[in-house]
Amino acid sequence: MSTTDRLRSVDPAVFWPALAITAGFISWGALAPDSLASVTQATLSAIINGFGWGFVVSTALFLVFSGFLAISRFGKIRLGADDELPEFRTVSWVCMMFSVGMGIGLMFWGVAEPVFHFGAPPHGLAVAQSKEAALLAMKYSYFHWALHPWAIYAIVGLAIAYFTYRKGLPILISSAFTPLLGKAVNGPIGKTIDILAVIATLFGTATSLGLGAQQINSGLNFLWGTGEG
Repeated sequence: MSTTDRLRSVDPAVFWPALAITAGFISWGALAPDSLASVTQATLSAIINGFGWGFVVSTALFLVFSGFLAISRFGKIRLGADDELPEFRTVSWVCMMFSVGMGIGLMFWGVAEPVFHFGAPPHGLAVAQSKEAALLAMKYSYFHWALHPWAIYAIVGLAIAYFTYRKGLPILISSAFTPLLGKAVNGPIGKTIDILAVIATLFGTATSLGLGAQQINSGLNFLWGTGEG
């Protein structure tokens, strides 16, 4: 596909709003970092305090649902045409999955997270550096790094893969909502879903890479006094 064809394939109804919102947040952070930090921290606290239970319940439902799909007849559905063969070997697929799914997070936080919770137990549920704190730290770490996150990845990936490679729809998050929205998926509702998906992907990736960069920066400063910033 030529550059011109790629540009023509960009959906302006998704691209420009997503770009404007992202640029707005970047500008806000550059011009008034204290204001952005205050608003985002207050928003995060409100979400955690009001809907933290929903996050825990939903991840558990994701895990149960993915297990059901794996052992039921639905687990035998081919994510592609009936006569198509896998493009990658299982070993290659598993390597890509771990590299993308866990990559920098597992490298830098697989050990740091339980140690951090051990020294500062979440929500004050245990005395720091006690046996209870160690158990609590591992519980939180297993919740973040064991089966629950993989269940979320699996369900989202399956939804996109099924409607893209089995049903021939565009590789968009909105395509997975076709059974619920019908033709409306091609209208403002579908565009809004895709805009939110773009923003969530950008911000999620930036957060993961940013935290990893901070960790690298801290390590370099510890070894060679390069300074932190």
